[in-house]
Amino acid sequence: MSEHTTSRGDGFTIAGKTYHSRLLVGSGKYKDLDETQRATEASGAEIITVAIRRTNIGQNPGEPNLLNVVPPSQYTILPNTAGCYTAEDAVRTCRLARELLDGHKLVKLEVLGDKKTLYPDMIATIEAAETLVKDGFDVMVYTSDDPILAKRLEEIGCCAVMPLAAPIGSGLGVQNRYNLLTIIENATVPILVDAGVGTASDAAIAMELGCDGVLMNTAIAGAKNPALMASAMRKAIEAGREAFLAGRIPRKRYASASSPLDGTFF
Repeated sequence: MSEHTTSRGDGFTIAGKTYHSRLLVGSGKYKDLDETQRATEASGAEIITVAIRRTNIGQNPGEPNLLNVVPPSQYTILPNTAGCYTAEDAVRTCRLARELLDGHKLVKLEVLGDKKTLYPDMIATIEAAETLVKDGFDVMVYTSDDPILAKRLEEIGCCAVMPLAAPIGSGLGVQNRYNLLTIIENATVPILVDAGVGTASDAAIAMELGCDGVLMNTAIAGAKNPALMASAMRKAIEAGREAFLAGRIPRKRYASASSPLDGTFF
């Protein structure tokens, strides 16, 4: 890698395909499909998540179809199992997505534990992940920030592991940076923060930690100006990645002069 390499030329691979945008975005919560399209374009994202249980991608003929504004010819569609609370429902939803998308194998698995916290049910998540991997799916998986469980999901065969930074939709930002660091250091598959980002600085922090990418929906769709926030997130992801590649200075308790006196003539 050249010393001048920037994040825009620094791709990462999921399920055998290389992507150059490390920002992944959701397609829900927008006021209409026009806003969805404008924000998605402004984000520069290449991977777009779609909640199969909540979004029409062809299963409801005659209704507005998300794929008309986010076409599979332009984006990688990532069906997700949002709203599933059992392994069985999650597996069924992924199989439905495969049928609707002509054999599409890449899915985002999430199995929620309860409606108040939206934390993942990790026992059910592992069960569903094992079934889906055996069934030939490429599984990107939403998980808690437990490093042991994250590694277990990688060992099962998930192609990307996606720990939360804070609860879904909370906008609290990265609350668990040391757990995330441990997960990143032990991983051999991409690690992407999923959930908790609220603003651009949160996305930058995740990338500075060494995450391979960040997935978000509410932070963009819930903003007063979603397209503008999408643009901000795009730049934050790029800046955070470049800062990680550049290598920050170590933290010190005391000052260190930027223009030291050593070697001066008077």
